[in-house]
Amino acid sequence: MSEPLPTPPTAVALELERLRGTMEAGFARVDGALALLVQRSDQTDRQMADHEARLDALERGRWPLASLAALTGVVACVITLWQTVGR
Repeated sequence: MSEPLPTPPTAVALELERLRGTMEAGFARVDGALALLVQRSDQTDRQMADHEARLDALERGRWPLASLAALTGVVACVITLWQTVGR
């Protein structure tokens, strides 16, 4: 078999420089994609906090309705008993 021809050091240096450029471009693309994901995650977190606050406000505004319904039922029972016993 024949031995491979030795490559000159300048060819190796040029190839390494090209490889370095390719790696830098790839890392820049990955960094951009990660920055976009972080931005979207922050937006999602803000939306979740907003929805949580709105849900809490709805829940706070709703509890008197159940209490009012129970109170009305008790008052109706008391009035009915009072009218029944009063006759």
